Amino acid sequence: MNTIKFTSKTTLKLNNTKYKAYLIGDLPPRFGFKEMDEKEGIYQWFNYKGLTWVLDKEHWSKFLN
Repeated sequence: MNTIKFTSKTTLKLNNTKYKAYLIGDLPPRFGFKEMDEKEGIYQWFNYKGLTWVLDKEHWSKFLN
């Protein structure tokens, strides 16, 4: 079973992986791209409680190829 723990209003831990929340107008420029200008884009996210949750920067290295 998945466990969700809110660490602040804009961060949460889902199974001990940190995620940061964004409103739809505040999404980072790399959102929705797999690669953008030779950099890794943000192409995995989920929506919960009206916010878009993206993997926190310190956890990105685990998922990069």
